[in-house]
Amino acid sequence: MPRRSPPPSASITKLLRSLVDTPSRAGEDPLGPVLTRIEAWFDERGLPHRRLCAADGTPLGLHAEVVGRAPLPRGAKRPFYLLNATLDTAAFGDRATWRHRPDRARVQGGWLYGRGAADSKGGAAIFAHLFAAFAARPEACAGRLGLLFDLEEHSGSFAGARRYFEAAPAPRPDGVLIGYPGIDRLIVGSRGFLRAHIVVPGVAAHSGGSTQRGVNAVLRAARLVEALHAAKLPKAAPAGSGFDRPPQLTVTSLHGGQGYTQVPDRCELTVDLRLTPRFDDAAARALVEGVVDRLDRAHEPALASRIDWQPGWPPYRVDEAHPMLRAMREAALQTLGQDLPRAVAGPSNIGNYLAARGIPALCGFGVRARNLHAADECMELATIAPVYLTYETALQRLLGG
Repeated sequence: MPRRSPPPSASITKLLRSLVDTPSRAGEDPLGPVLTRIEAWFDERGLPHRRLCAADGTPLGLHAEVVGRAPLPRGAKRPFYLLNATLDTAAFGDRATWRHRPDRARVQGGWLYGRGAADSKGGAAIFAHLFAAFAARPEACAGRLGLLFDLEEHSGSFAGARRYFEAAPAPRPDGVLIGYPGIDRLIVGSRGFLRAHIVVPGVAAHSGGSTQRGVNAVLRAARLVEALHAAKLPKAAPAGSGFDRPPQLTVTSLHGGQGYTQVPDRCELTVDLRLTPRFDDAAARALVEGVVDRLDRAHEPALASRIDWQPGWPPYRVDEAHPMLRAMREAALQTLGQDLPRAVAGPSNIGNYLAARGIPALCGFGVRARNLHAADECMELATIAPVYLTYETALQRLLGG
């Protein structure tokens, strides 16, 4: 195993500052510069890495891997774990609401401010140094350690991760450790999601007409919104069940009509559903389709609403007995002095995508953070060392020697 040495907190902070100083907002900034910045860091240390790109050459992420050379017991499978973090960020929002510049790292009161400082450039900086530490002594490690930095997480496409995991032959890590922030608990799963685009038809007419009033699609859609909002969802599982998040249904948009003088003949709405083991894909579809069908019966069949389902991801939770979770719990007990509680996240994340591919992922242990996706995002510098040590200890147990 790599020998224990003080965490390289100063070097991690330096790399983090350089990443924050390189804006990489999803859909707004060119993402090549932040990738070039991390590639230069790898090149300076002679670390192996490769750029992940789309067919047209668009940069999608970075992948690196080291294979340990320590002997394995006869017939044993070489353990393979992957560290994952994102290099793109949320938007700045209204700059006037920031006390500190979102595109310049600034330290105040022990906290480092800037967009992406916590989500998740802090995790990327820590993981880069962990990879370097293991790569420096491959003879002390028996397993494979991979590193994946995605440039398309906040866009929702996870294109960098897809480029890596959907290559042929498809990589199959024993587990993935995701560097989302939060030092007080281990996030071991999350709700899934399913989305629907619903088109509600009507019959157009002149809004000033007296004899022909048409069928107002906006009014029909409004009734549908009320019915969906009032729909009964299963309750959350009891505390201690391992998945105590409740399902959710949210109407997220409503659009219809083309001016003052016409009764609208079309209205569209979008619905976001958050899935749990008690409210899965099939149950969510059945609920929405049932509400839509019930309201459609008040009109002739030609005015039936249309539901276009968008692909989603299932809910998931890593089993308590999985070696990755056991190693992180034991490492946290050793480095932090506590058995961290396990929790399931409300928002979905890359862990859901991995779960759909049969790959377990822990989607949350990292630096202490404030104001994610909001003004004055920041992370606490003092948490770099314990987070680094916890991951290092867990990886030593998982990769062996």
